[in-house]
Amino acid sequence: MRAAVIGAGSWGTTLAELLARNGHEVTIWAREADVVQSIGDRHVNELFLPDAPLDVRLRATGTIAEAVAGTELVVSAPPSHGVRDVGRQIAAGLGGQRVLVVSVSKGLEPGTDQLLTHVLGEELPGCEIVALSGPSFAREVYARQPTALVAACTHPDAAGATQHAFSNSHLRVYTSTDVVGVQLGGALKNVIALAAGILVGLGLGFNTQAALITRGLAEISRLGAAMGAEPMTFAGLAGMGDLLLTATGSLSRNRSLGIELAQGRRLADILAERRTVAEGVQTARTAVDLGTRHGVELPIAREVTLVLFEDKPPQQAIQDLMERTLKAEQWR
Repeated sequence: MRAAVIGAGSWGTTLAELLARNGHEVTIWAREADVVQSIGDRHVNELFLPDAPLDVRLRATGTIAEAVAGTELVVSAPPSHGVRDVGRQIAAGLGGQRVLVVSVSKGLEPGTDQLLTHVLGEELPGCEIVALSGPSFAREVYARQPTALVAACTHPDAAGATQHAFSNSHLRVYTSTDVVGVQLGGALKNVIALAAGILVGLGLGFNTQAALITRGLAEISRLGAAMGAEPMTFAGLAGMGDLLLTATGSLSRNRSLGIELAQGRRLADILAERRTVAEGVQTARTAVDLGTRHGVELPIAREVTLVLFEDKPPQQAIQDLMERTLKAEQWR
């Protein structure tokens, strides 16, 4: 089928390459003119996925309308804060055409706290919106290392179409109808990964890491239950799977940011040096807002927010978590 990938970061580029290798006709949109040129002239995204030759059939453009013209599948891959604007531009380019839209960004919309499929649904009425998530570092997917993801949509046919479009010998896609749970798992694991990086940066060991990941999953599960997600989703690829990868993997942007924070660097200085987005920064504050709205306590997300935005010392945040009122282990 004809496909457009909107967003040429490392993940968008990797998925565009994968779809092209799967035999689809793919055009990728990049905001940066030098990315469009490097993909078009040298078949590599030198800015976001260097040293990774791309399929020569992959086309690049700097115009969203050109990318989506006549397409059957649109992959939405911008950072979470850009999803609404990109959705509007996709809608203008489609001109009322109804297509399958797959959201692969992991986050929540800042300001509204909405799931990204809801944002895209508002901007692209009539289109089927699918969330594709799970444990997946772009570099490893590009290298064809076996990976498993989940395609979630309330319409099983749309999830199934996504499954078949992306699956191949090294990427296995499962389907789900739990759109809320799959997206919450993908968004909130970044917050826990930031906390995990802080623990590493402070030199803390495996006991502490295991406690953080387990209690972090409990927070995600409690909020998910309050928002109508299926509890078992958080035991699967989009929940525990993605959390384990992002909280422990050396390729995790959120984990590495947490390490730098623990080493005494200021958030503004870290972000100023990065071309890529660590989604957990904004999601931490959004998660706390959602917890307040739904009456769910999220102590780890709250402490991460205080470290990020109010300069709370990480050691004090850990101490405050450990000295909270004793209680039974709870998941809901």
